[in-house]
Amino acid sequence: QKAMYWPIGTPRIYATSASCPPSHPHLYSHDGIPTPDQRPTRDSLLSPGAAADGHDSSSVPPTPITPVTPFTPAIKSVEQDYYDDGQSEPPSPPPPEPSQSNAPPREPILALRVARAGHLFAVITSTSMTIWQTKPTVVLAVVVRSEASLKSYGTNTSLMLRPDAAIFVVRTSLGYLITYSLATDADSRVYKPHFSSHTNVQKRRQTHAGGPGAIAPDQILWGPGEGSGVRDVSVRFRMVIKVDAGIESALALDDELVVATRKPAAVQCIRWTPDSSGNQTTTELLSRMGWVDKKVMVREMTHDRRMNLSTWVTSDGKAYAVQRIAGSQQDPATNQLADSKKLFKGYCFYTPQTPGEQAIRCVVNAVFSLIAVGCADGNIRVFSARDYSGNIPPSHVHNLPASTNTCGRLTTLSYSPDGYCLFAGYEKGWATWSVYGKPLSNSFGADHSVASTAGEEWISGVLDAAWIGGGCELLLVGRAHESIWLLEMARSAVTGCYNSANLFRTVLQSNSSVMVYRGYDLPDLTSISAEPGLWHTARIPASYLMNNWPIRCTAISSDGRYVAVAGRRGLAHYSVNSGRWKTFANADAENEFHVKGGMCWYQNILVAAVEANKSFELRLYSREASLDSSNVLHTQEMSAPIVLITPSGEDSLLVYTYDNLLYHFIFAPFGGTVRLVEVGHIAFHGIIRSPARVRGLSWILPESQLLDGDPSQDVAHASVLFLVDGKLVLLRPSYNEGGLKYDMPVIANNLEFYVSMRDQPFTGSVLTQHEKQIFTAAADDSLRNSLWIFDGNEIKAWADVEPVLRAISGEATRELPPMTSVPIDFYPLSALLSKAIVLGVESDLIQRRDVSFSFFRFSIRTHLFLPDILRFYLSNNRPVEALRLAQQYEHLEYFAHGLEILLHHVLDEEVDAHPPPAPEHAILPRVLSLLSSFKQYLDVVVQCTRKTEVRSWRTLFAYLPPPQELFEESLQRGSLKTAGGYLLILHTFDELATASEQSVRLLSRAMREGDWELCKELARFLAALDETGDTLREAMELAKLRVKQESELEDGHGSVGSGLGTMLGVPQGGGVNGASSTSSLTSKGITGSDWDADRRTISDAGSVVSAN
Repeated sequence: QKAMYWPIGTPRIYATSASCPPSHPHLYSHDGIPTPDQRPTRDSLLSPGAAADGHDSSSVPPTPITPVTPFTPAIKSVEQDYYDDGQSEPPSPPPPEPSQSNAPPREPILALRVARAGHLFAVITSTSMTIWQTKPTVVLAVVVRSEASLKSYGTNTSLMLRPDAAIFVVRTSLGYLITYSLATDADSRVYKPHFSSHTNVQKRRQTHAGGPGAIAPDQILWGPGEGSGVRDVSVRFRMVIKVDAGIESALALDDELVVATRKPAAVQCIRWTPDSSGNQTTTELLSRMGWVDKKVMVREMTHDRRMNLSTWVTSDGKAYAVQRIAGSQQDPATNQLADSKKLFKGYCFYTPQTPGEQAIRCVVNAVFSLIAVGCADGNIRVFSARDYSGNIPPSHVHNLPASTNTCGRLTTLSYSPDGYCLFAGYEKGWATWSVYGKPLSNSFGADHSVASTAGEEWISGVLDAAWIGGGCELLLVGRAHESIWLLEMARSAVTGCYNSANLFRTVLQSNSSVMVYRGYDLPDLTSISAEPGLWHTARIPASYLMNNWPIRCTAISSDGRYVAVAGRRGLAHYSVNSGRWKTFANADAENEFHVKGGMCWYQNILVAAVEANKSFELRLYSREASLDSSNVLHTQEMSAPIVLITPSGEDSLLVYTYDNLLYHFIFAPFGGTVRLVEVGHIAFHGIIRSPARVRGLSWILPESQLLDGDPSQDVAHASVLFLVDGKLVLLRPSYNEGGLKYDMPVIANNLEFYVSMRDQPFTGSVLTQHEKQIFTAAADDSLRNSLWIFDGNEIKAWADVEPVLRAISGEATRELPPMTSVPIDFYPLSALLSKAIVLGVESDLIQRRDVSFSFFRFSIRTHLFLPDILRFYLSNNRPVEALRLAQQYEHLEYFAHGLEILLHHVLDEEVDAHPPPAPEHAILPRVLSLLSSFKQYLDVVVQCTRKTEVRSWRTLFAYLPPPQELFEESLQRGSLKTAGGYLLILHTFDELATASEQSVRLLSRAMREGDWELCKELARFLAALDETGDTLREAMELAKLRVKQESELEDGHGSVGSGLGTMLGVPQGGGVNGASSTSSLTSKGITGSDWDADRRTISDAGSVVSAN
């Protein structure tokens, strides 16, 4: 799947105000320290009734019961210090509370944490904690610590948040943990707009033509995800825990708080509530953990719930994968119950070799089973977690996009919720990569002076960051700044819905809109331009987004006419041609189901995999009918949740479920409508271990079965492709005594996505005549049977998948055939087979001094893959296949440019080869032989010489006819400019005498045809041959005589005007001076004019431009 994330626009900025109304929910907390009017008693201040000072507990919603004070040698409650048999004196009375009309002063944010559900987040400064609601992004509560609390416990340093957001834990500078509980009233709302005079209450509309849609009058202010309003919450002080052993790091989990201490070095687990035996804390010393090095401390801890795996980074820079041992858990090595004193088991999977490689951050990617380790040098080393027994080998490395000095120290590391994008914050900027290492965007190239002037600290450095909205937005906290920035991200539709149409047509989804690339059906050069008009942007109706944000699934039809989106509940679909959305008119019908398993289109019918009332279904909706429960064309009940659905062929649908079954349905007409008919299924029990880890699938049918076979027998003949995590698995059916069986060879690793060109769903009505020729060509001659993959670095392809199938079939598995490599410097989104290009998107940070903010803008990038595949064929001595493939793309306007790229790359490689290849192994003669089959041959050779150094010309012409012959052939074809190029080559090879016949012939021909620009260039060239100008004057005289003679032969009279020299701008004097206006002869050839070589190198050889 494509992990394609790009920032768009400019971020929104949020910050607390320095002053706010008295009704604002501020809590001024003394954190258990008695106030002057409170007398010390034996009653614990940690009881549920002892909340914030000055608050009436009867008016506060109930909170979780405060746990009993933990007792361990290293951790104890603060109450023991104040109320030990009445002997301890309470601290001096705290100063009066600040006025509640004033918020805390603006202080830099020190930490940011987001709840697991993403509905709220919290930040801390040195003296306060602020709790925000995600949508709408507003402050729910502020906790300001009193002077007495700050003096007793120290200032805030870090923040932990229990995943369900019920408890907040603030770590202080004096080694205390202050906990707060959050109580929420599910029915109460604040900031609710009211319009007493509003009587025109509209009903929900079913269609929308670009407007915001009909919404209730009290909801007109709400944006995406804001329909539920602002929740009413209450924050209460819970307890303070003193850690005598010193806090090195801490981690809040669902059931307990994990604290790593310093002296002694240990890990202590504090349960939120006591267990059945009344115990609340357990401790294990690091010295007793045989798998951890001695004399180290745990500097950083993270945990991933989906993988049930934690990571520890120790003070010596090592990284460990750790699991919690339950009391009743068995040791797999001995099959005996684990030692009750053992709390953790783990393995060291990363050991640094140099100080710069020491680990400082870790993060787990559960979707791809990866662990990323951020190191002191700024690079991020990624490991593959294959099992829980320590088999965690290296996978790849995310290298810094700039130098270490430019980036600064790594500060934060975070994968997007879907695992497809890695964000890294640094002291001086930030960067993002795709899951397997393709750089996406970064801020290191920005002008920091402009950013500083505009107050855009999110560009200059990031202290902390967190994803929200399923990955559609990113919260950023700058270094030493009080603001929070919210940066919107655009994602490919494939991230949420892996099907063939989304793979072949580029669709991006943002926070509130979908963007469809419409260049597929346009002329060649238009479709590859970066014009903004090639994007069709449609805003999703506000009435749907308000309650169903974020959008989790987007699907486009194979012809690009329709788009469907699905959020938290329901769905909506859109017509690109009419610009109209359709949503459910009935809110109950919309809320009755949610899409789980994806969507796809069959012609104008939307297929959605849904879960409704604890049942699992495939539903068919017609684009022409209104969206309503009564208008469902067909409902197919499924026995298990659906992992994904994808169309196959003209009328097939593949459905893969969590019970490890692959169903094959066909779309069948029935009573004027369409229904699904199951024609077979395959069980993969024991083959695919975890269906939930399957990200994409397709199958390959033999041609005979595809054309003449019974659809019910497709499952017995199909070779199935599964994308499991980052592995591409090809299941080839075979028969044995027990019936059908499958082997599971992995044919590629570390894949972000794959594309089987057999699945290309374009219909014949969309294709041009040349495109039809490509798709109907014989399998051996075209790329119709090709299989493409992207591994985070470059695109690779098998031009024909049949040899791959043969290699894995049979008892003895043979070596897989080699793959074509297509290097690219941008992130690819789709391959346009008919246009021979790979399409991608690139995001650029725009800074302008006439605009007071920076913003991101993305543009289309293209790469011509034809030269790479032709080179692969020729390198493997397959000239016939190369010729047939090239002939299929001969109609492209940039075909000659592609041949030039091929020749340029091969020539450079052979010139730089040491030792040079033997003639029988050289690829250059094969390339020239291929070029000679096309009419652009002479032009391609000249264009290549103009863009390479003269030292390469000898190598090139060692396999070509003499330049004199090519010059003559160009004249015969009437390609005068091309002939001029060979004139330069003749001169460079010292084969051209002064005022030679060739220059005169070309000059006279250009004069006769009125090509005065070429005449000027020839004049400058001849003038540069000697300083006296005799060569030019002699050539001019001979050319005028030749033209005059030819004219007299044709019509008996006529002459070339005496002002020809003036027309060409040729000096009439004796010498030719002014080197700046003429070409100069150098050791590398003649430069200085538009006609001769401009000496450009093809630095972006893949960028498609029109040929000269």
